[in-house]
Amino acid sequence: MSHASQISLTFPDGARRDYTAGVTAAEVAASIAPGLAKRAISATVNGAHYDLQWPITADASIAIHTMADDTQALELIRHDLAHIMARAVQEIWPEVKVTIGPVRDQGWFYDFDRAEPFTPEDLGAIEARMKQIINARDPVRTEVWDRARALAYYEERGEPFKIELINRIPEGEDLRMYWHGAWQDLCRGPHLQHTGQVPADAFKLTHVAGAYWLGDATRPMLQRIYGLAFKNREDLKAHLTMLEEAAKRDHRKLGREMDLFHLQDEAPGMVFWHPNGWQIWRTLEDYMRGRLRTAGYKEIRTPQVVDRILWEKSGHWEAYRENMFIVEVDEEGAKEKRINALKPMNCPCHVQVFNQGLKSYRDLPLRLAEFGSCHRYESSGSMHGLMRVRGFTQDDAHIFCTEDQIGSECESFIRLLASVYKHLGFDGFEIKFSTRPDVRIGSDETWDKVEGMLEAAVKAAGVPYEVDPGEGAFYGPKLDFKLTDAIGRKWQCGTFQVDPNLPTRLGAEYVAEDGAKHRPYMLHRAILGSFERFIGILIENYAGKLPFWLAPRQVVVASIVSDADPFVHEIVGALRKAGVRAEADVRNEKINYKVREHSLGKVPVLLAIGMKEVEDRSVSVRRLGDARTETMSFDAALAEFGFAALPPSD
Repeated sequence: MSHASQISLTFPDGARRDYTAGVTAAEVAASIAPGLAKRAISATVNGAHYDLQWPITADASIAIHTMADDTQALELIRHDLAHIMARAVQEIWPEVKVTIGPVRDQGWFYDFDRAEPFTPEDLGAIEARMKQIINARDPVRTEVWDRARALAYYEERGEPFKIELINRIPEGEDLRMYWHGAWQDLCRGPHLQHTGQVPADAFKLTHVAGAYWLGDATRPMLQRIYGLAFKNREDLKAHLTMLEEAAKRDHRKLGREMDLFHLQDEAPGMVFWHPNGWQIWRTLEDYMRGRLRTAGYKEIRTPQVVDRILWEKSGHWEAYRENMFIVEVDEEGAKEKRINALKPMNCPCHVQVFNQGLKSYRDLPLRLAEFGSCHRYESSGSMHGLMRVRGFTQDDAHIFCTEDQIGSECESFIRLLASVYKHLGFDGFEIKFSTRPDVRIGSDETWDKVEGMLEAAVKAAGVPYEVDPGEGAFYGPKLDFKLTDAIGRKWQCGTFQVDPNLPTRLGAEYVAEDGAKHRPYMLHRAILGSFERFIGILIENYAGKLPFWLAPRQVVVASIVSDADPFVHEIVGALRKAGVRAEADVRNEKINYKVREHSLGKVPVLLAIGMKEVEDRSVSVRRLGDARTETMSFDAALAEFGFAALPPSD
């Protein structure tokens, strides 16, 4: 056992060393090797990210980090840049008030209170000043202050937002101050040791947006400057290239060019599908319906408007009320209005279907699927094309099963999901195993049991996974499935959740082999997630050039001369009989004009028909993205495109 003045630190290799209590990670690094002391940027102490300057006062595990450790290095680089940017802004415009500047994906943002709007030229000036601060290699230091000293400091400097932040911090908590050179900020840290450790050529300020103070629409509107940052110039350049590619692939832009859908103010977050877009939807739905039927699912349909009583029983009214659309009805003869809600999810309604009639263990597993239309209130600022909407349709299903069926259901679901994703063009996916959140229902004993069962099931399926602590649903642990698209972005789509609680709350039961009534387990699962979002992902993944079977317009048959029109219509009729979505273009326009127009509309195949093709009963084939043309016989084209129009199958 260590003395009061001595502590024992355990390193990643299991080695232990004793130090004087209050030792810093910088001193620990120096005690190991001068080279490590020079390269060290931070430490992980008992799982927490530590600044090199912070004292370590008790026995702990420790790992020293260098710039080779991407996660820690990027967090520090981005966090330091937030402070360096705020310092640069106040050096250029001393009257500007600072607020907060957190790290986010690929970068950071910082919110400022300034009367004049920041311009693109201002961003350039801020970037230049930031590079000067980095090149100055100013030291970064930190102190812990008491509340009174910190409040007096900010009152003297006229920083009302910092004063409010301090007043929101619970009494008794220490307040940590950081200085980057002479500029100071209230911050939890950690940070790098001097400004020169930030790579000066690996960041970029991207844009300015409005943001309410603390996200509250009743509070002042601030200006939020966003930045990107990486470890080196090459990584920044690669990310900027990806953003350029993403802009070209934006599903909203392609949606207009391909005439797929639109949104309008009279129905915020609700999609108006045009014939082309709805064709993609129906093709995808038909494909999914066939896959589910083969996998033993039974399709159902449940109401969209349901009395609040059911949502109260399920627990959603308490947990999810602010996200639900409420429908009040003056029932005939009733003394008060009846309160209903548009369903935000399908689960409680599926339990109602299960509860009709006595169920036996022989009926399990019972797999109930629904392409269920749901509505959730999303703030106007969070909505984004098809990716974030208020009205959406899930490829939802709930499996009612016994405890010993969970493993096999999980395995067969992962196989089905992998096959669907492969057919849709995504060969691989990541799995996150999300464990119990802080706010949850059910006992710890139940959580231990179901987490163990789900982890055993995913292990048995033989697929790699990562644990995501605390990110489970409030009713049970889950697996989340993330796709990587053609330009490297990750999308969380599929999910598989084990729920021991909702069947209990809503009275679901079955007669077991022992003749007694038992509660079934309920497995919530989806593959696409929502049709709207998944179609948006598909459009962007393929840059609009969807696989032939999924393309809304598969073949356009275009005449070169008007005398070819009868043969054009004959080909279109034959293709349609063969199951191909074909249309004729016999407008009095040049063929090059037609080719350009249909290429912009991302039509996979254009068949050009002139008098030579009429005489030979052939077609001249132009495929999207290919400058060459090929000649095929009418019958060969019919056979090829008829086959290509079929949805994939295993």
